[in-house]
Amino acid sequence: MPATTRTTLRRGLAAAAALPLLIGALASCGYGSDAKNDEKKVAAEGKKLSADTVRLGYFPNLTHATALIGVKDGLIQKELGGTELKPQTFNAGPSEIEALNGGSLDIGFIGPSPSINAYVKSKGKNLRIISGSASGGVKLVVNPDKIKTLDDLKGKRIATPQKGNTQDVALLNWIAEKGWKVDPESGKGDVSVVRTDNKVTPDAFKSGSIDGAWVPEPTASKLVAQGGSVLLDETTLWPEKKFVITNIIVSQKFLTEHPDVVEAVLTGTVKTNEWINANPDKAKASANAALKSLGGKALDAKVIDPAWPSIAITDDPLAATLKTQSEWAVKAQLIKQPDLAGIYDLKLLNKVLKAAGKPEVADAGLGVK
Repeated sequence: MPATTRTTLRRGLAAAAALPLLIGALASCGYGSDAKNDEKKVAAEGKKLSADTVRLGYFPNLTHATALIGVKDGLIQKELGGTELKPQTFNAGPSEIEALNGGSLDIGFIGPSPSINAYVKSKGKNLRIISGSASGGVKLVVNPDKIKTLDDLKGKRIATPQKGNTQDVALLNWIAEKGWKVDPESGKGDVSVVRTDNKVTPDAFKSGSIDGAWVPEPTASKLVAQGGSVLLDETTLWPEKKFVITNIIVSQKFLTEHPDVVEAVLTGTVKTNEWINANPDKAKASANAALKSLGGKALDAKVIDPAWPSIAITDDPLAATLKTQSEWAVKAQLIKQPDLAGIYDLKLLNKVLKAAGKPEVADAGLGVK
């Protein structure tokens, strides 16, 4: 993994109800559905590449720290020279995918579930995953007065961001491995899985209508700030404690027509990730400043300080873990077996990594031929 120093972040996913595959998840970092153009822009200077502009989408959330910092501090624009970077922020995976499909977005930061959904729904024709961005940042936070051990989850009400989203699938898989039964559609069973939007989960937890939640950052740290206790960090369930939470995707049309622009963006993200991992405290402050400029409010220290180190910023898309996540969804009977062949195209990323003296990354056999 090229960038190994851990940094805290988190994110969640919500979904388009019409999609059967991981049920059209929103990237769980989002709280809403509309896109907006970022107001702050870094001037395009120097030689123009093959496109006048490149439109980049991301979420105003910690798990998209690469985009938050890379856009705000001009690290991506610097690599684009005279080609103008036009950033847009989204709060929902489906709306970002819709923009990509509709031709109003070229490249985007997004979670694994909406990436899979969109790829399968389009029969492999609308996007490619071209890089990773973040790993980890998902925790099971519980009311310590009601739940003291993992066995205590039986009979309790545990929230996830959305039916079929990345965290929902992980919880259902964990429950199945315990030998307990839950209906994946209704969420009813030995554990009551309550699908709750991240923006209302803290209020639900505070009122006692849920006993805990399997959620991404910063929601997890918000629950801890309300008296919750971290019972399980999902990273402990994964080999090498790594799993994808944020990918970088590109329109196949844009990739074909403007590979030089895509390569420049990836050069910018690789350099941004290197800076983040080398300067975690400065990066945390920069990400929080970006959040404030986008949403008008920075995260409180008691939320961002514990959330920031729980996510690793990485160029590696951790393709094998995306494959595992899709297998868990099949096992939970939320989706049919998807054909993910060709979902990755890591050629440009590996070119950039090689030029930077970093190890190349793998596509788990799911790369474009």
